[in-house]
Amino acid sequence: MSDATGAGGSTAEATQDKIQEAAGQAQEKAGEAAGKAQESIRQQIDERSTQAGERVGGTADDLRSVGEELRKQGKDGPARLADRAAEQTEKVGSYLRDKSSDDLLHDVEDFGRQRPWALLAGGVAVGVAAARFLKASSRDRYQQRTRPQPSRPSAASSPPAPAIPPAQSPVPAAPPASVGDPVAPVVGP
Repeated sequence: MSDATGAGGSTAEATQDKIQEAAGQAQEKAGEAAGKAQESIRQQIDERSTQAGERVGGTADDLRSVGEELRKQGKDGPARLADRAAEQTEKVGSYLRDKSSDDLLHDVEDFGRQRPWALLAGGVAVGVAAARFLKASSRDRYQQRTRPQPSRPSAASSPPAPAIPPAQSPVPAAPPASVGDPVAPVVGP
C-alpha cells in the first residue's frame, strides 16, 4: 500500500514540476513581450520626436524669414520679436530632435512633479478637446444614419411612381421651420 502512495506522490510531484516549468516559461515569454513592447514604444517616441523637432526647426526658419521681411520693410521692433520667437522655436526643435525617449519621459515626469496643476490643466484641456471632437463627429454620424439612403432599383422591380409636379401639388409648400423658432408657420386649409 505504501508503494502505491509513493508512486502517486512522485506523479504528483512530476505534475507540479511541469506546472511550475510551464508557469516559468509563460512568465519569461510575458517578460519578453513586455520588453519588446517597451522597446517598440521607445522607438516610436524617438522617431516621432525627431520628426516633430524637424518640423519645429522648419517653423523656426519660417520665423527668421518673417523677421528678415519685416526688417526690409523697416519694422525693426516686430523683426526682433520674430527673431526671438525663432530662437526659442529652434531650441524646442533641437530639444525634440536630440533627446532620447527616456530623457523626454523623465522630463515630463519631472515637470509633472514640479507643476502638478499645470499637468492637470493640460489633461483637462486635452479632455475637453477630445469631448468636442467626439460630439462633433457623433452629430455627423447621426445625420448620416437618419438621412434616407437612395435605393437602387433592380431589374425585376417596377419603375418608380411619377412625381407630382410642384404646380399640381394639393398642399401649398411652406418654408421649413427652424428648430429654435417658437412660432412655426401653420400649413393647412
